[in-house]
Amino acid sequence: MEEINQASATWRKSTRSNGSGDCVEVAGLPGKIGLRDSKDPAGPVLIFEQAPWAAFIEGVKTEGAGRE
Repeated sequence: MEEINQASATWRKSTRSNGSGDCVEVAGLPGKIGLRDSKDPAGPVLIFEQAPWAAFIEGVKTEGAGRE
């Protein structure tokens, strides 16, 4: 299991989260992307390689996020 230093990461969440706290946060890590639950900042972090994450983001931009 890979260890990351969450304290040194800059975590961001969508401006559309409207303050409800039900959001995910994303951080750029050395060569990777971290994703965590904003309600549990000390909790587990999902780690993605940059290429699959970029493909996911591009898919959301071009095809939408499945919300209407």
